[in-house]
Amino acid sequence: MTPSPVAPGAAAEFLAAHPPFDALDAAELAALAALAEVEEHAAGATVLAEGAAPPAHLRVVRTGAVEIVHDGRVLDLLGPGELLGHAPMLAGLPLGFTAVARGATTCLRLPGPAVRDLLGRPAGLRYVTRSLLAPPRTDLGTPDPAQRPVGELLRAPLCTAEESTTVREAARRMTACGASAVVVPIGHGRVGILTDRDLRTVVADGVDASATPLREAMTAPAWTAAADRLGGEVLLDMLDRGVSHVPVLGAGGELLGVLEDVDVVAATTRSSVGLRTRIARARDVDEVVAAARELTPTIVALHDARVAPADIAGITSVVADAVTRRLIELATPEAPPRPLTWLALGSLARREAVPSSDVDSALVWVGPEDDPVAAAHARDLAARVMAGLAAAGFRADANGAVATNPLFARSYEAWAAAARSWLHDPTQEKAPILVSLVVDARPVWGARQNPAVPDVFRDARRHPDLLRLLGRYALAHRPPTGFLRDFVVEHSGRRRGRLDLKRGGLVPIVDLARWAGMAAGVTGASTPARLRAAAAAGTLPAAAAATLEEAFHLVLGLRLAHQVDQLRAGEDPDDLVRPADLSAVTRASLREAFRAVASVQRRISAELDLGMR
Repeated sequence: MTPSPVAPGAAAEFLAAHPPFDALDAAELAALAALAEVEEHAAGATVLAEGAAPPAHLRVVRTGAVEIVHDGRVLDLLGPGELLGHAPMLAGLPLGFTAVARGATTCLRLPGPAVRDLLGRPAGLRYVTRSLLAPPRTDLGTPDPAQRPVGELLRAPLCTAEESTTVREAARRMTACGASAVVVPIGHGRVGILTDRDLRTVVADGVDASATPLREAMTAPAWTAAADRLGGEVLLDMLDRGVSHVPVLGAGGELLGVLEDVDVVAATTRSSVGLRTRIARARDVDEVVAAARELTPTIVALHDARVAPADIAGITSVVADAVTRRLIELATPEAPPRPLTWLALGSLARREAVPSSDVDSALVWVGPEDDPVAAAHARDLAARVMAGLAAAGFRADANGAVATNPLFARSYEAWAAAARSWLHDPTQEKAPILVSLVVDARPVWGARQNPAVPDVFRDARRHPDLLRLLGRYALAHRPPTGFLRDFVVEHSGRRRGRLDLKRGGLVPIVDLARWAGMAAGVTGASTPARLRAAAAAGTLPAAAAATLEEAFHLVLGLRLAHQVDQLRAGEDPDDLVRPADLSAVTRASLREAFRAVASVQRRISAELDLGMR
């Protein structure tokens, strides 16, 4: 159909009443409204067709409603003020749905280039990612960027400059090549970055852009991502770090391009931004607890929407981070006596949490271990935060791996000394367990410039005794592959006749991935990322790594589905399933997965016995 003009004043008034346009100032809103056109669609008319090229325009439903249809099913109904076609437009992907007018409908049509910058701003990203509780957003027919390597998601042109280049010249280059960031190589595989948002800050601060070199204005060293990391993993890190651009490096450390958050968010069906925002705005612990209670129905809704289990686990972990962060902020209105960092450990650190997951945590401060003020502050903070987490439904680790335990609240110097002692003498009591916990550690709150405790283990390859001991520790958990319907089940108590998906299914894979990742020089990372790194470094055969990763996703999916059923029934989630309750196909798949993991374990065990590792 042919669009017709619309009065700018009427368009501006309408847009101003709806997000993300309500975040625009008057001048920006007027400029955008002047470009608006109106489309009229009869009842049943196709507004956008599945399989068509990415739309060049964004549409906003003005009157009536638009059905989102895929495979003959109505997935969503968009009403006045809701955006249509923004995801495929931003991602540059064909439409994975058909949009059909329900009754007589009008839409405002806005040129893509005019709205791309808006959707890249915080207000736009909040709209695009929306709340976790929002209904499915229709992008089911398009390739999911969350499951694609970020090297495949690069679309923006690469713009580079030298450290001595002035800020003004860098801005000219960014404009000339249509980029929203300039990257500056600074040696040793590191880069700096200056984004368009940084430029606005520079201007607002009154810096002389014509005389100031990039080295004084850029962020350096910039956080980077490897090209083979999955989009969902990188997006979670970007949200956690509060960055909108990340330079992407190839296997050899070469600069491939810059990934923007909208490149991933554009077609990602869910994110945690809405829930995280409510948690971040909570004024007291009670409001944090109230917001955190939304996580359970959210997980159920995401599972029903067929969001990938790994993505749901990542979202669960990010929400737990947000709760922890806000509780710390409420407990520490003033700066701590020593720079302090709160660490997530275990499944939360790997972003593999499910509803039954415990909260493992640790505290690190910079300064002497015997500083009584720092130690007292750490104890008080840990007690308040752990109490808040418990009220919000996050259980503390039953084995004592929590920040309230003095063993897990130390100065950085004490942590580093302990880690080095484990490297040199891995036979110490509980050393394999403590190394396994610490190497997973990920900072949740605090000064990121502080040294990272897991980094002490980056040279674990130079300590074969430790790796050999960790290898044997990883082999201690064997998958169940015999007896009742081809599974080993528990024989007593409430566990009788049940299969433990965590202990028998996930733990063997997680432990193997951690050991192989450390042998490859990788410390904190997700289990799939460790397996891919191990395959790339040769510490695991590529086929073995692929087998373990496939088994990981299968068991994680079964574990999550089991716990969602329990949540629906009002039960406390656990990891115990009855093999008889599984379908024949699921039992067969699980049996083959366990056997494949056991086969990998036997091969590694033989190599360790022969001293090959």
